[in-house]
Amino acid sequence: MKVLILGNGQLGQMLGQAAIQLGQECLLINTRTDQVMPVAAHHPLNISIADAVEWADIVTWEHEQISDAHVQLAAHKLLTDPAQIRPLTHRQEEKSLCDQLGLATAPWQPFANASELKDILSNWEGKAVIKAAEGGYDGKGQWRWAPGEAIEPLLATAGQQPGIVESMIPFSREVSVVGARHRDGHHLCYSLVENVHTQGILSHTLAGLTDIPAHLQVTAEAWFARLTEHLGYVGTLAIEFFVVGEGDQSQLLVNEIAPRVHNSGHWSQSGSNCSQFGLHIRALTGMPMPALTMQPTLMLNVIGVDGIPAPLWEHAATYPFWYGKDARPGRKVGHVNVALEHGNEAADWINDWSNRLQMLQDD
Repeated sequence: MKVLILGNGQLGQMLGQAAIQLGQECLLINTRTDQVMPVAAHHPLNISIADAVEWADIVTWEHEQISDAHVQLAAHKLLTDPAQIRPLTHRQEEKSLCDQLGLATAPWQPFANASELKDILSNWEGKAVIKAAEGGYDGKGQWRWAPGEAIEPLLATAGQQPGIVESMIPFSREVSVVGARHRDGHHLCYSLVENVHTQGILSHTLAGLTDIPAHLQVTAEAWFARLTEHLGYVGTLAIEFFVVGEGDQSQLLVNEIAPRVHNSGHWSQSGSNCSQFGLHIRALTGMPMPALTMQPTLMLNVIGVDGIPAPLWEHAATYPFWYGKDARPGRKVGHVNVALEHGNEAADWINDWSNRLQMLQDD
């Protein structure tokens, strides 16, 4: 089949590579310039987006921030209704959808402006996280506040757009489930993985390397199925969770939902028999879905540095991925998957390499 991807960043490129591996044809759209791009190319084709949509059997996206113009052009070739995805691009609507579907979240309240934010914080109990309703990722568009701290500075920043106030949860860890819903309605998920963030940016993911209670996997898959059925969603989707409590008493709270392939699923490129990108293409094109396997894998993000050091290209256990982007502090420019036997090895790799691979802010 012919697959057209809206977006040609690293997620679009990796989707394109998966499409080629699976015998599908693929083009990408640079959504900033509206140029039609072949996979892995820096020079555009001399055709219009309208021509590319006409060429395609299926249109999909690498990121959920789809412009209205692109939706209008491609709506008849999309397998998921973009109107169903809109709530997931707005935190107030996303939280409301979770409430509607019975997917537990941290306590939250919406605000429209600085005055409403002031009223909420004046009566808030406990620590809070304030998040802009739209935009913001990797820690951007978020502010922390505790009772007794001044409110006025937040009104001049967080209060200048709609947003939410959310209780700061004393979670034990952060996990995510990545899975796919096939066009025939069948769904399957990878095992939960543990994610570690630094300054709001995903530093690394531990896949098959930490002990996550089995009942949390059951909950995560049930919620994945409930959500994707409600949305009529086709393709790969990720849900990020906070884990509260310990052992048999632990529970999940939804943090964020990403209707696309996701950074916390990159481990699957070398740690599974089918990557999250392959799952997405299979789900869209109607190809068979495999029984998923998991090789214990550490995924280390490469952030803000000029390249991946030579030893990581040479080591037999490593699988580096470089995005070809200009480096700046806080920008994800690659990742390295490391095949491991157990969690103790992961700690050594993290200690040895995270500071060399990750520049989160200017020195």
